[in-house]
Amino acid sequence: MKFTQPPDYSGVLLPSVPVDVAANAAPLVRGAGDPTAATGNGLTWLSFRPLETGPVTVAIAHPKSTVAPDEIHYHIWANGDVVAIETMIERMPRILGIDEAALAGWAAFDELLADTAHLLPHQVVEARRKNPGMRLMSTGQLVDELYTVVLEQKVTQRQARATWRWFADTFGEASPAGEPAPKIAPAPETILQIQSWQWHTGWVQPFLARTLKTVASRATALDRLAKKPLHDISTGLLSLPGIGPWTIAETLQRTHGAADLVSVGDFHLAHHIGEALTGQRTNDAGMLELLAPWRGHRQRLVRLIYASGIRFSRFGPRLAATDFRDR
Repeated sequence: MKFTQPPDYSGVLLPSVPVDVAANAAPLVRGAGDPTAATGNGLTWLSFRPLETGPVTVAIAHPKSTVAPDEIHYHIWANGDVVAIETMIERMPRILGIDEAALAGWAAFDELLADTAHLLPHQVVEARRKNPGMRLMSTGQLVDELYTVVLEQKVTQRQARATWRWFADTFGEASPAGEPAPKIAPAPETILQIQSWQWHTGWVQPFLARTLKTVASRATALDRLAKKPLHDISTGLLSLPGIGPWTIAETLQRTHGAADLVSVGDFHLAHHIGEALTGQRTNDAGMLELLAPWRGHRQRLVRLIYASGIRFSRFGPRLAATDFRDR
């Protein structure tokens, strides 16, 4: 495989379980135009900005024909930063969701799933058989992920993706891997310098801009927080203005593979879970009650429900993105 810039390091992982890299990476990619992550043509590209080192880009190769590869090849670019390279090598099993703790969690979930199969639609149980390579990836990059999730607050998915594309394209920086590798997310110090008129140009509403600047101003503290237990991270994030349970869940699902955090407050999720498990829509409280038998693994079950192929009803007109730039 040829790259514009030769990798600083190329490694191989030998997973003991099936791993569907492309599908597992999908929650990390904000649409086909995401400037900072991509998956396709047998490669998944991820970009990182660890605060303790310089920018890092990772390319993970995955065969198109199987989710149970004997080997997973990956490549790292870090502008020759030895510490960054060594740190990323150590993190790769966690990033892919195949570290010891993650494997133990999935084993426990599979046992629970077998015991509770009678409580679930057959499509959900079958989804696990059809998706043995399902894992929860764990980037560890709390600050970078908060940027993307904050921009998804209270807007349509289409608008959120367009705004993230503008934000990363405008203020991000080139990857150490060169073209066509994805960009690195904007640096905290860059975000703090963005003027109000620039946010307006990118459709970023004032309350979202304030939250992004809050995250950027606390980047060093948040980087330290990311190394603590999930409960401590959640508590710390709740103390920040503009950060609530939905943002925390959506972020930690991606950064820490949080297997039990459910996105309470999501516009669609409670309705979908209710329809999948009872045939009727429900609210957040009802969703949590329905998911209670799978406590400890609720996000794993949510992923299975979405992978099951169960169709969900849609009511009401589609919400259109609103252009506030001239208001």
